[in-house]
Amino acid sequence: MTNGYVIGELGPRTLSLTIVRCAVKAVVALACRVLDQKQLETIASHVAELLREERQHRHLSMSTVAERAGLSQQMVSYVERGLRNPTLDTLLRMTAAMKLDLAELLAAAQRKARRHH
Repeated sequence: MTNGYVIGELGPRTLSLTIVRCAVKAVVALACRVLDQKQLETIASHVAELLREERQHRHLSMSTVAERAGLSQQMVSYVERGLRNPTLDTLLRMTAAMKLDLAELLAAAQRKARRHH
């Protein structure tokens, strides 16, 4: 029995095709991740840029955002300059501190990446 199927029911040829299909799907998924790495880096860069723009637009200092978010001013600076890849928690804290919707920020970063791609 393999993957819940009795080999005799499927036959060895069907089982081989299923294994090949799974392997192809895995390789394609890996290739997509590799190809999208540059795009992901571009989106991350735009997220950092948009966070800084939104903070400045709201006339907030890095220290104010850091205090509201429970982060260090240095971390806010690193994130805005793209020197750190923030965790989801950090992004949620920063966007909440600026009264931003994280989903909207990410969507804007994706749109910006597509325009520059």
